[in-house]
Amino acid sequence: MLSQKPVLVQDQRLQMNTQLLQGIQIMAMPLQELRIRIQEELEKNPALEVFEEPQSYSLDERPKKNSEEYEYFEDSSDPGFTRGPGYDEEGGDAKRRFMEGALSRPESLQDHLLWQVRLQPVSPAVVEVCELLIRNLDENGFHRENPQTFVPESKRRLLKESIQLVRKLDPIGVCTADYRESLIVQAAARPDIPDHALVILQNHFEALERGKYREIAKDLKIHEEEVAQALAFIKTLTPFPGRLYSGEAPRYVIPDLMVKLKDGQFVIILNDEEIPVLGVDPFFAGIHDSCGRARDTRELRKFVNTNIQEARLFIKCIHQRNQTLLKVARAIVEFQREFFIRGPKFIKPLTLKDIAAEIGVHETTVSRTTTAKYMQTEWGIFELKYFFSNSISGPGSSGSRFSKEGVKQIVKEIIEKEGGKGLSDQKISNLLSERGISLARRTVTKYRKELDISSSYER
Repeated sequence: MLSQKPVLVQDQRLQMNTQLLQGIQIMAMPLQELRIRIQEELEKNPALEVFEEPQSYSLDERPKKNSEEYEYFEDSSDPGFTRGPGYDEEGGDAKRRFMEGALSRPESLQDHLLWQVRLQPVSPAVVEVCELLIRNLDENGFHRENPQTFVPESKRRLLKESIQLVRKLDPIGVCTADYRESLIVQAAARPDIPDHALVILQNHFEALERGKYREIAKDLKIHEEEVAQALAFIKTLTPFPGRLYSGEAPRYVIPDLMVKLKDGQFVIILNDEEIPVLGVDPFFAGIHDSCGRARDTRELRKFVNTNIQEARLFIKCIHQRNQTLLKVARAIVEFQREFFIRGPKFIKPLTLKDIAAEIGVHETTVSRTTTAKYMQTEWGIFELKYFFSNSISGPGSSGSRFSKEGVKQIVKEIIEKEGGKGLSDQKISNLLSERGISLARRTVTKYRKELDISSSYER
């Protein structure tokens, strides 16, 4: 029988109070989220007041243009721009039309295909199966799931006909399993397809990807020039036809920091224009000082005192966020001076530990501070985490070290310089070796894919 005895145990636990939690949350917030949090705090805490709003201008408040100012839309090459008889010089109708156009949703791949299917002279049952197939397509135009799994058994006899119908719609080549099948469908639909192109796609695709043109010519008993003609035709096809109608909306970011080189010195500017200047409402402070000791004023004094403390804590957290962000940015600029002077190719290996040791904080603090924060530089806008890169040791007694991001930029430069024609990953690995960077072919392939650069065959 188990006995129960009181046992004294000593352990250490980290308890997080509300103040610490709020500071951690604000530290990790990008500008967009911080503005929302400030608005929520203003609505919740009556002691918090905005002393100065960020500057913003509406369309009606913008200054009038003079005759010498550049007319962006009028001088545009956009053939859709016309100044019709209903044009309003004050801009009322024009602004309304602009806003209506700007807020419209672009046509997605599914919308484009569904519209075409409903115009086809086929039975309602075929249309229904086609709709199921279309809604199963991913952004590339390929099947997400096997059509056999979601088409009802009673309508599977219509599956083949429906797939063939969708594949013939614009863009041709969707409703396929992968890019290889898509290329085959597109090639078969083209009237100008050269001899042997379809056979090469169907039976010699792997050899084509590896550039073994002589082997293909030998197997088909044709000249290499005919293989080259087929390859030139295949390159005109679209491996991912669905991307032509990608419905993904552009993602906009607001830089938290800006770095400029002025008079030989780097200047770091914090983007505080997006953050309103906050303070404690003087009215509340006056109530706090005038409250007496009577019983009916004790609760009022407690209410006022609590809100004032929360307002001051919130302001302190924002100030601490900005100061830590500046410290991290200064350390990054100091470590990555070559990047800011000469460009992304010269980025050096850098870890969170390096920055944490430099500014005297924990690595987790640096991680929170750099998450979803962006820096505007002479070379573009980069997320702060971009400047942290693993090292790749180079050969030789000098012990030269290269960062992963730096090597990726060098790979991109080599491909662009050589025109990308016939430049295999092994050849890129050899060229890197000549520069003192030892990198395996499979690693070059990995970096090339991360750069969203297709293989030598697809290029």
